[in-house]
Amino acid sequence: MQHPPDKIILSGMEFYGYHGALPAEQELGQRFIVDLEISCRLDFPARLDELGETIDYSEVFDLVAGIVQEERYNLIEALAERIARVILDKYSAEEVLVRVKKPHAPLGGVFSHVGVEIRRGRVRA
Repeated sequence: MQHPPDKIILSGMEFYGYHGALPAEQELGQRFIVDLEISCRLDFPARLDELGETIDYSEVFDLVAGIVQEERYNLIEALAERIARVILDKYSAEEVLVRVKKPHAPLGGVFSHVGVEIRRGRVRA
């Protein structure tokens, strides 16, 4: 019987960025909230109890912060894809789930946020 994958979870990370299709969004910027679930093996790091054997979530936080705050995308779909690809390229993750929430999207009504969720896995050769 196969167990569900282990996960490292970073939830509710908030950053200020300049993503959006409208000129005002690109000029003024707004707050974005990012959630990550990184599926990876944690049994070995757990046994060794050594930070160097696992994915350092403070490093992941800084990586995501750099993408959200320094890069610019018209679509949050593209932002989420970029985050997923960087995580998979840099770490020994099997899969990553990325949620990008935009609480101040330019809509004419009341809502908590709009967002996207993507799940990407490692490409097998």
